[in-house]
Amino acid sequence: MITVHHLENSRSQRVLWLLEELGLPYSVVRYERDKKTMLAPPALRKVHPLGKSPTVEIDDAVLIETGAIVEYLCNYAGGRLGPPQDLSDTLLWRQYLHYAEGSLMPPLLALLVVGRLGLFGRPARKPLLAMFAQHLRFLEGELAKRPWFAGPDFTAADVMMSFPLEAARARAGLDKRYPRLNAWLDRLHQRPAYQAALARGGPYAYA
Repeated sequence: MITVHHLENSRSQRVLWLLEELGLPYSVVRYERDKKTMLAPPALRKVHPLGKSPTVEIDDAVLIETGAIVEYLCNYAGGRLGPPQDLSDTLLWRQYLHYAEGSLMPPLLALLVVGRLGLFGRPARKPLLAMFAQHLRFLEGELAKRPWFAGPDFTAADVMMSFPLEAARARAGLDKRYPRLNAWLDRLHQRPAYQAALARGGPYAYA
């Protein structure tokens, strides 16, 4: 049995979506953020000492880190939405599986922090947005070469890339200057499995 410990408006929404795409049965334990700090509640530490989401229980294992969970679930489902057959696309799949968290999320988190600092954070916002715009231009160019991030077909790499780019559209400059990225996000949101995951996970600010 697969159990997803799901925090509202978080990266764990991707795990619910992937499970829907893979057609794997699962249950959801929902958590709400602290209204003042916006952090996960202490109850998550009962599942894993770090108290982070997503945390996934599969049989006797407790898994953390979205990329690792996504890769495990693709293998668990017999390779579906995993690395493509073509070697160059396989390399892209692995690249974007890790790029989502390793390259895109740090500046997004920095922008979130400086936003909460009010006037004190304002001087840092412009250079952070400029740095993030380099990523957006790069990714816009990538989607000029192919319809999905890891080749001609939708894969788990697209699932991984969804959350940072959804957040970027909300607060980090992903606007009409990037028509391919916006069209890609719109295609994701139209997928039946994406909609099913929203129904299972509850309200999600970035859909």
